[in-house]
Amino acid sequence: MISVTIQLPNVELGADWGDLVSRAHPNVFMSPAALRAADLTMFAKLHVLLAWDEAARPRRLVGLWALQERRTWSFGPTVLDALPFEYAFLSSPVIDKDVVAAVMPAFLKAVADAPTLPRVIMMKSLDTEAASFRPLVDAVEARGGRALTIKSESRPVIWRDTTDKPSSERRKKLRQCWKRMSAIGVTAMVAVTEPDAVALAVETFLDLEFKSWKGAAGTALLCREEDATFVRRMIGDLAAQGQAMVESLQIDGRTIATQILLLSGMMAYTWKTAFDQAFAKFSPGAVMIDKLTERLFASSTITGIDSCSVEGSFMGELWRDRRAMADVLVKVRPGLSISFWMEAVAQVGRERLKQWRDRIVAIQAARRAKRAVAAPAVEASPHRKPIATDVATTNPLPRQHASPSIVATGLPGEAARAARSNA
Repeated sequence: MISVTIQLPNVELGADWGDLVSRAHPNVFMSPAALRAADLTMFAKLHVLLAWDEAARPRRLVGLWALQERRTWSFGPTVLDALPFEYAFLSSPVIDKDVVAAVMPAFLKAVADAPTLPRVIMMKSLDTEAASFRPLVDAVEARGGRALTIKSESRPVIWRDTTDKPSSERRKKLRQCWKRMSAIGVTAMVAVTEPDAVALAVETFLDLEFKSWKGAAGTALLCREEDATFVRRMIGDLAAQGQAMVESLQIDGRTIATQILLLSGMMAYTWKTAFDQAFAKFSPGAVMIDKLTERLFASSTITGIDSCSVEGSFMGELWRDRRAMADVLVKVRPGLSISFWMEAVAQVGRERLKQWRDRIVAIQAARRAKRAVAAPAVEASPHRKPIATDVATTNPLPRQHASPSIVATGLPGEAARAARSNA
């Protein structure tokens, strides 16, 4: 028999959590240490669903799913978000694989029966390859609810036993970048795992990120004090549990790139990356990821690394493996739900805006490239002084987004097919 309790994030699970992770598809963003950090810093309003196998003696934890309560708009009803806090990149519940078919319906029933909880759940970055995905869709249908797939996409990942390696040309370029950096000074990768050392490395990361384009755009963590406070607490608490570390690429002791890694079970997550813009021509971020990937697979029990990134990122160029992901909106009860449709409109609207923005950026970049090619060459003359020019570096063309559409199904493939037919 499966029972479900709804707790605050301060619940102490102790060894129960580690035991569950060993039997489940991991998700570091559901770690109790991360959830407590979000609660203590008032970064998110969380409800933690715990599933217990009452037939076991003593009873056994068989599932955990943390849901954030938030508003879709500044007015109107609230919804539940399966990304437990901002900067989480995976919304899948952590469930014992042997009982997932029983736990998923129990989770949805607990949400539906709770008098104070919203009955709508937004699940962005849902792993459709996880063992819990199909039981989730089946449970929604069985309850007479509804699942709408807002978007489907693939995420770069890499597995220890992968046979799909980066191209020889790509690896050659990374080796050349390492050699060019080594010509400047002693180049080394440095990994820290102790909480105090991790805390210092996090400050270096925050500084590098703030000095990058993210600082100018106002999206760096230091641009919002509440964000930086939460991240410091979360990474520190995870490091104390052996679930966070920081890798750095250094030249003569100077850090030029930093990667914050999160760990859960046999999975690692390349959560956040920052690098010194002065060394951009050496591709320090790509070099660092390539080196730490080799080290993790060679010296630890890690069998897979989740990029926490999108298809069009540089991670997609480094890693060939992919994981199918989807954004799925669910209502757990039959009947009309205003909050369900308000959330659907908001999510699809955001995707449309992103699509239009990316198209505009791509068109502008293409026009600049066309003008540069069409510009007539200036004939050199010994009597003419050279013309000083400023060369602007443009970003590569952004990735193309699938056209988002509301599809009355829980299957991401149908959303993708509908998007292509609408394109």
